[in-house]
This record gives sequence, structure tokens and C-alpha cells, in this order.
Amino acid sequence: MNNLNGERSWVEVAMYDELPVNSGKTVRFKDKELAIFRLTSGKILVIENRCPHKDGVLAEGIVSGEYVFCPLHDRKIDLSSGLVQNPDTGCVKTFDVSIENGKVYIDLLEKSEIAS
Repeated sequence: MNNLNGERSWVEVAMYDELPVNSGKTVRFKDKELAIFRLTSGKILVIENRCPHKDGVLAEGIVSGEYVFCPLHDRKIDLSSGLVQNPDTGCVKTFDVSIENGKVYIDLLEKSEIAS
């Protein structure tokens, strides 16, 4: 289901209460594959689902705080910024999230597209 708001493209992807805590879930919509995380703080964060190093599925990674560790080579990725942490390098795309009436929506425009 699409929920268009202005020039953004919000898509309903899940019910908040059904998302596992401190674990990832893969969400696919058209050509995008995203990883959605519900943290112990209750915050929902969404990133593209592939590690920039060797395409590890990040939704299958281990979550610690606001980071996920790639299941293939243990690269640490900041779920808020998408930045791979030192000493490794790289970045994954991040997406805005909205929660309304218990439903989780993802803006399919990447944050970098919104800023430009």
C-alpha cells in the first residue's frame, strides 16, 4: 500500500508490534531490498539490505545498540547513518521511517535524495 505525502513516497511495510526486537527483517518493494530493525529503545531504523563489502544480508546480522554487524565478515554498520565503522570503510543507504496507528511506513527516497 502506498501512502503518498508530498513528494515523498511512503510505503506501509509492517505492523510495529510484529517486528522482532533487536533483530532485522528483510523487506522487498519493487527493485529495493531493505533491512528494517526495531531496537530495544523502540526506535525503527531502515537501511539497504546488502553490505557494501561482499553483499552480506544485513537483516541477518547481529544488532548491538544502534549498529548491525554483517553476518559475512563482521563489518560494523551504524544503523542511523549507514556508515561502516573504522577500520573498514563504506556506506549503505538509509531511509526515513514513520509510524502511524501502529503501522510502519518507509520513505523509499533515500535520505541523500531528500537532501539534494
